[in-house]
Amino acid sequence: MAGVKGLGELERTVMEVLWAREDAGHDAATARDVSRALAGDRDLAHTTVMTVLDRLAKKGFLARERDGRAWRYRPVASREGYVTELMLGALDETGDRDAALVHFVQSVSEDEVDVLRQALAGLTGKEPPA
Repeated sequence: MAGVKGLGELERTVMEVLWAREDAGHDAATARDVSRALAGDRDLAHTTVMTVLDRLAKKGFLARERDGRAWRYRPVASREGYVTELMLGALDETGDRDAALVHFVQSVSEDEVDVLRQALAGLTGKEPPA
């Protein structure tokens, strides 16, 4: 997923189905599995789902393996891993990473600041300040 770009709306929807399956402990999904999962929300042709899965695999977002005549797909990275790559990509595009980080921290809630403090403390092995 090097050089990660944002996903299109349909790509994101398909990835959400696959991430949810993974979170629920399911194995890799076939295009039919994804089509069924989307059937209640969207009226998509099965071939459209197959095309989106193929493109996501070619872009490096999905790994796939043959299962008889079908392909089985699974996300290469977790939802959190994907978002991390997007955030790092955005930081790479700024001329001043420090300023961008400061602005980001000033934009999040106090609860999120506490989460960041805990994460930083875990990296340094120190207790976070109160």
